[in-house]
Amino acid sequence: MDLIGLLPDFGNLLYTVAAFVLALLIIVTVHEFGHYIVGRWTGIRAEVFSLGFGPKLIWGTDRLGTRWQIAAIPLGGYVKFLGDANAASAGADPEAMALLSDEDRRHTMHGAPVWARAATVAAGPVFNFVLSVAITAGLLMWDGTPTETPVIGSVVELPGGPGGLLPGDRVVSVADIPTPDYQALNAAVEVVPATPSLDYVVERDGRQLVTSGPALRFWRTGFRARTTKRVVL
Repeated sequence: MDLIGLLPDFGNLLYTVAAFVLALLIIVTVHEFGHYIVGRWTGIRAEVFSLGFGPKLIWGTDRLGTRWQIAAIPLGGYVKFLGDANAASAGADPEAMALLSDEDRRHTMHGAPVWARAATVAAGPVFNFVLSVAITAGLLMWDGTPTETPVIGSVVELPGGPGGLLPGDRVVSVADIPTPDYQALNAAVEVVPATPSLDYVVERDGRQLVTSGPALRFWRTGFRARTTKRVVL
């Protein structure tokens, strides 16, 4: 077996696993922070905020008594509230609840009003939804929306020549008809004058200029269009 040949694939696998773990940790952090912060706002006290499961690697306690920790297995996380029997908050710890005063029971997940418990439980998915909206909006603002713009790919010999059109020209308008995409260009074919030559506004080297070119009826046979992806911000 060629072990050296397997190294590139092994590296890709490590990259994929690392990216998955990082994405999972971000999602879990936002999800659990939603539970934590809304619980705190509604008077439910968190004892532990953990990223990961298993043995603690790094931890510390804040002034409110919540222990913040990073655990050894980075495949999830949890918030343990006062009075919970376990990290999953699946039920109350009868012994712990029995030792609490009525005032302290109000600060547990199981002794809080229904509205506070409902808000705390719903906060995790809501925060994840807000995260997805924020990421999508950020990507659209950063990368824009892809659109197909009409760009001259190559020019072949035609009766009367190609005029001033050159490969790489982006067609901005034809006979004063804007052509932001191929759909608009195809629509212009039906309405431009039936003349041998037309005026084109093209973008070339970052500048717009007016030049002449053959009638659009030649485009389907005389030009080979190149589809490009451009970004509109």
